[in-house]
Amino acid sequence: MIVQKIKTTDEDILLLAQKYYGIISVVNNLKLTEREIQLVAFTAVKGNITYGNVRDEFCKRYETSTSTINNIISKLKKIGLFIKEQGKVKINPVVSPDFKKGLMLEIKLEHEQAQ
Repeated sequence: MIVQKIKTTDEDILLLAQKYYGIISVVNNLKLTEREIQLVAFTAVKGNITYGNVRDEFCKRYETSTSTINNIISKLKKIGLFIKEQGKVKINPVVSPDFKKGLMLEIKLEHEQAQ
């Protein structure tokens, strides 16, 4: 088995979250688009994507529209990345680490051989 260590440091917590969700997408074959990864990361950092001011901030930062956000939210709910809790659209806690504390990922990729 090969062990490879990669370390990255970002000042912008959103960039760190985007890298994390990009890796999660690839490893789990979710095929998330760049905009979807941006929305997941933004929502994880902000806590939710329910309120108008948070959606406006996302739209301004990433030059997109609220209708795009709504379409993405619908898709992400279907695949289980987003949940609705107490009337708020949030990241599923299963894939929502505290990015302020940093994180270490261990990814194990194995080939299953036919017998």
